[in-house]
Amino acid sequence: MIAIFHNYGSLLLQGFGQTLLCSVIALIFSLVIGSMFAIFETTPIKFLRVIARIYIEVFRNIPLLVITMFFYVVIPMFVTKINGFTAGTIGLTIYTSAFIAETVRSGINSVDPGQMEGARANGLSWWQSMQHIVLPQAFRYVIPPLGNQFINLVKNSSVLAFVAGFDLMYQGNVIASDSLNTMSTYICIGILYLIITLPLSYWMRYLEKKLA
Repeated sequence: MIAIFHNYGSLLLQGFGQTLLCSVIALIFSLVIGSMFAIFETTPIKFLRVIARIYIEVFRNIPLLVITMFFYVVIPMFVTKINGFTAGTIGLTIYTSAFIAETVRSGINSVDPGQMEGARANGLSWWQSMQHIVLPQAFRYVIPPLGNQFINLVKNSSVLAFVAGFDLMYQGNVIASDSLNTMSTYICIGILYLIITLPLSYWMRYLEKKLA
């Protein structure tokens, strides 16, 4: 393993950077998009509820690779060329946001309905009540499952390897074929993934305890 890190350190570092960048971008946007559709699912406006349900059911039940390949292969045929990193990040964001939407929705439904009723009785609109009263409480309920989704997101970023996204998995495949040392190569790749996921896991646990 030491030889792999020594001989292919630049490739591993590049892959680590791409994986980390993709994960951070997808995490931020999937949380925003997922929360938005979770709110749509609980809004009194039927049209928004329908749109949210269609979005979640479609993208939650299509494999991540299919979504990614759509942006990598189909979109360039009709719209504009997209590189592997961008296609993978978009696919990962859309896919993860559907699961986050369901997670956040469950948190919203866990909040006592009296909280919303009390906010409305004090003159707040539905949107203001959701933003200032319900959502802060909902996120406290769903920190553990959100943490699991974030960790899954990092692991799912390996989909970039299928679209030449130059992530850790892609570089691992390149190194394994060049060095012919498959076992050591993928052990190194696994260690680098752990460097990302373990701190994230511990941070989410700390956040859960702090907000408990």
